[in-house]
Amino acid sequence: MADYIVRATAANAQIRAFACSTRETVEEARKRHDTTPVATAALGRLMSGALMMGVSMKGEKDVLTLQVQADGPLQGITATADSQGHVKGYVGNPDVNLPLNGKGKLDVSGAVGKGILNVIKDLGMKEPYNGQIELVSGEIGEDLTYYFAASEQIPSSVGLGVLIDRDYTVAQAGGFIVQLMPFASEEIVERLEQNVQRVTSVTALLSEGMTPEDLLRYVLEGFDIEFTDTVPASFFCDCSRQKTDKVLISVGRKELQSMIDEGEPVELKCHFCNTAYAYSTEELRTLFRKAR
Repeated sequence: MADYIVRATAANAQIRAFACSTRETVEEARKRHDTTPVATAALGRLMSGALMMGVSMKGEKDVLTLQVQADGPLQGITATADSQGHVKGYVGNPDVNLPLNGKGKLDVSGAVGKGILNVIKDLGMKEPYNGQIELVSGEIGEDLTYYFAASEQIPSSVGLGVLIDRDYTVAQAGGFIVQLMPFASEEIVERLEQNVQRVTSVTALLSEGMTPEDLLRYVLEGFDIEFTDTVPASFFCDCSRQKTDKVLISVGRKELQSMIDEGEPVELKCHFCNTAYAYSTEELRTLFRKAR
């Protein structure tokens, strides 16, 4: 089944919710970056969160970036999503390997380490919105839950999961976000808290065959749910040779001349999708003529 995101409301719009299945999307990222299992899990969780947050934006050109800057061996994670269900991302160190944690699971928290989460929303205004929190656990889901409460004052619960198969491919990936609106009653708050507490593993639910709709029905059991939208999700990078041309031109004539003098081809690689763009000496000369 192709990846997708669902949006819903519940309890007469006192709750809004998102859920996604992202196995193919995270597997594409794993293949492009050749990530280890723990790096795949960390990146997949952040990308899944970014996808659900991205589709909550209204403008077609709105872009959301989640950036984890921390001191763990993973050396940070970045994921960028738009309102159309596209996401891309990368980790600083795709080769990180750690022993399983005390629960026998991939040690995402240990790989991430301590640091900060930046949430950047480019909504087409003069300056992008930038929210920042300290990581509370490095598990990503808990960190996004804290971000919503601390920076956006929206009581939320974020569940994210990535299950890695024995051959290191992605077996399951996805998650949910449920949020209480300001006018939610105490009864609704208490019932939702009880529901969320019984969710021990997103990937276990996905492995049972649950769809994003099923995830929300499980988390929001006892509430009336209205599914409002379904958005296809996919790994997508908008890098291009035209953009790398501009990058090389921007370094200036002095730096370009140095590259030309070396007489060797130059290769630029996209951080997000690992696509390589090679430039011959003659192509560098062409760019040199366009540079200042």
